[in-house]
Amino acid sequence: MPSTRSPRQRATSATTPSTHGSTLLPDIRHLGRILGEVIREQEGRDAFELIERIRQLAVAYRGKRDASAGKDLDKLLKGLSSDRAVSVIRAFSYFSHLANIAEDRQALKPARALPPASTPTPGTLAHSLHRLTEAGHSSEDIAALLSQAYLSPVLTAHPTEVQRKSILDAERHIGALLSQRHQATAQADETRVAEVDQALRARITQLWQTRMLRYTKLTVADEIENVLSYYPSTFLTEIPKLYAQVEAALPGLDIASFLRMGHWIGGDRDGNPFVTADTLRLALGRQAEVALRHYLLKVHELGAELSMSGLLVGVSPEMQALTERSPDHNPHRADEPYRRALTGVYARLAATLRQLSGEEALRHAVAPSTPYPDADAFLADLRTVDASLRSHHAATLADLHVRPLMRAVQVFGFHLATLDLRQSSDQHELVVAELLQHAGLEDYAALDEDGRQAVLLRLLREPRPLRVPGAPYSELALKELAIFEAAAEARRRYGPQALKHYIISHTETVSDLLEVLLLQKECGLLRGTLGHPQAQLDLIVSPLFETIADLRNATPIIGAYLELPGVAELIERSGGEQDIMLGYSDSNKDGGFFTSNWELYRAEVALVAHFQALRQRHDIRLRLFHGRGGTVGRGGGPSYQAILAQPPGTVNGQIRLTEQGEVIASKYANPEVGRRHLETLVAATLEASLLAPERPVPKDFIEAADFLSQANMQAYQDLVYRTPGFADYFFAATPIREIAELNIGSRPASRKSTRRIEDLRAIPWGFSWGQCRVALPGWFGLGSAIEAYLQQPGSTREVQLKRLQRMAKRWPFFSTLLSNMDMVLAKSDLGIAARYVSLVEDKRLGKRIFAAIEAEWQRTNEMLNLLTGTKARLATQPELAATLAFRFPYVDPLNHLQVELMRRHRKAPPLDTAPAAQAEGVYADAPGQRLRRGIHLSINGVASALRNTG
Repeated sequence: MPSTRSPRQRATSATTPSTHGSTLLPDIRHLGRILGEVIREQEGRDAFELIERIRQLAVAYRGKRDASAGKDLDKLLKGLSSDRAVSVIRAFSYFSHLANIAEDRQALKPARALPPASTPTPGTLAHSLHRLTEAGHSSEDIAALLSQAYLSPVLTAHPTEVQRKSILDAERHIGALLSQRHQATAQADETRVAEVDQALRARITQLWQTRMLRYTKLTVADEIENVLSYYPSTFLTEIPKLYAQVEAALPGLDIASFLRMGHWIGGDRDGNPFVTADTLRLALGRQAEVALRHYLLKVHELGAELSMSGLLVGVSPEMQALTERSPDHNPHRADEPYRRALTGVYARLAATLRQLSGEEALRHAVAPSTPYPDADAFLADLRTVDASLRSHHAATLADLHVRPLMRAVQVFGFHLATLDLRQSSDQHELVVAELLQHAGLEDYAALDEDGRQAVLLRLLREPRPLRVPGAPYSELALKELAIFEAAAEARRRYGPQALKHYIISHTETVSDLLEVLLLQKECGLLRGTLGHPQAQLDLIVSPLFETIADLRNATPIIGAYLELPGVAELIERSGGEQDIMLGYSDSNKDGGFFTSNWELYRAEVALVAHFQALRQRHDIRLRLFHGRGGTVGRGGGPSYQAILAQPPGTVNGQIRLTEQGEVIASKYANPEVGRRHLETLVAATLEASLLAPERPVPKDFIEAADFLSQANMQAYQDLVYRTPGFADYFFAATPIREIAELNIGSRPASRKSTRRIEDLRAIPWGFSWGQCRVALPGWFGLGSAIEAYLQQPGSTREVQLKRLQRMAKRWPFFSTLLSNMDMVLAKSDLGIAARYVSLVEDKRLGKRIFAAIEAEWQRTNEMLNLLTGTKARLATQPELAATLAFRFPYVDPLNHLQVELMRRHRKAPPLDTAPAAQAEGVYADAPGQRLRRGIHLSINGVASALRNTG
């Protein structure tokens, strides 16, 4: 291994794991030992000893700074055959998977281990309620906020989730077994420990014998199934438990169903030609099926539990009526009113399942029955059961079995989750232009913005439709109109919560919003005409402001839209909700890390001020939708701190945020981890909404941030957009080409078939930089910006530095941003990154651009140290530092092999069509195919090891 790592790089990664929890490292080592045993059994002693030798060399070089070990490791890895390389990659990748499982289990322990008198852990509901109580807020205050709140994590399908569902399912079982092992160990039950270890070995064997990669491109249907797999295990069961926590913390108060799930999969058409009206119907039908099958299971279990005899205990008159309506006349249950009634409820649910999804219940109902018209009717029957139990001395049974199901129905209905529709504004423009053309009206494309607004407003006030029967509409127009028509049908079928939001990507003008209003009117989603006193709009028109320029124009655009005659009144009559989505990914790719965050902050402040003024005339609530990704460069990082760092007054109980890529599995694959994460979202929303900031943001802080933003953007754009050859460097020195080939998403990596950075999607842009350990979108430019700020004329460096240090301590926005950047820098490694530079054919270009990146990396580390007073990364997060220090020796070989296989692959002749799928360790296909699969496995392994790369 070449000694390209600087002394500073070596120093910042030298943290030892001694500060870590008492069980995490033993758990990781135990799982690693079992994995080693499985590899020896499956692959043979030679393969095991090779992998162990690589591990020892990597640990010696990374942990002990043994330069000779680095050279031996480099030589060994370069000499591996492609088949041997694949085995090594699989071994180190699965070790990272197992380490993640252990880490997730460990994350659940601190709160459990706290003594009763301890201060609650930040991010928990108990901690937030403690803070709110200290600030003088009553339980009634909190319940009142929740009655108007809307908190929604929105699961999206984007090409960074590299895990197969089969792998995730097996790992979920391993996590459960690890918990059982802890329990058995605590009870000194050696027999049970041995049994669990045997089961762990079986599951790890299953992992090793299961291919890690997909061999066919993911379809939208696959993405739908993947996201729905989290519901039976996590959301349907854990969200009712979370509500029970809130109710227990606020006893005697009615808690509204403020937390609801959202989806994009099946409705997000932006850049994805495979999302159609049919996939929308498929998504909603499958969502309904998942919800209803859960209810059927729970009602069946409820019938088994509620065995009370009418000879021993009475029931309410309403309960008796429900029982009499049941088709269950089995004489063995003649005196069991609850069981008879629930048999009838089950029959109605089965009929509802058949009606909404075309599927049959697993247990056949006693007789065909009438479907429920909506979820409220089903909920009414459950309330009857609940009230009867409570009025006849069985409240404990109601709390244990009925209330969780009632809450699930309130939250999930028959639709499961609200599905968003999304499309790019340019596509709407084309469809509207075509509608007007065939109707013999204006040449829409030739109009300026004022002309377009005038035409759209006129058409919105006219009752007549635009479509001409028999006109030769294009495939695009027919496809887009079919989506709107399917949405109208779906709302009638599944209820209004099934579809609420229509997101417009690349919103740049007011006409972009009016076009979607017109398309809704054309397809029956705008009932009435604009200006009519009873007209109502079904879908909230939600602009998405993505680039730096878009964010700066957000308030002028939405302000002008709401001032148009009849628009604000229409929104007010339709529920008074206005969602605005803010894009973290594209703004980062456009302007750099700090500039993106600062422009988002400024946009939020301006939007809130505008809507506060608007509320004097119209009852319209602003809800911000944060398009956050997994990487810090795309808005990632700890959710609790991110929500608390929002500008004061921007949450107010209303927030939506995306969950994307491998972050979904990291947060929600384990049910208990999933509930903890959701609890964190609730806790942060409460604090951000009700706790006033200690002091307003000082003017000099704002001025400093403005300066840093301008300087950051200058430095970033100078590198990315104004450095000759930068795109060639990026496509050569990162695995972007190989990522584009992965079967990890249904949408392409680039919006156009070019090598321009401008056309590349922000998600693979950030993913590629994470793979090569540069993580450039999460830090580049801020070092230069801080240095420039300190060197400003008219003030001393000491004064400027003290101001930035105060900002780092007192301003949540700035301190959270620096904390996230600290984590990114800790995960980056320019010694590893230098290996990727060797893939650049133009050596002078590679050396020149990497030198610029390395210089800024050093500068950013030095400036961060100045601001925080630390000399090493993650100094304030010793447990994370310890985890990374333990993990890095297992990640490094993956990066080394990735570079080597990419070099071989890029020199190999182009592949023809992909051959039939083979197991990952055994190939009978072309050498080029073996190389490509090895690269893809390494991408999977690095993403798993670093976790927030997507």
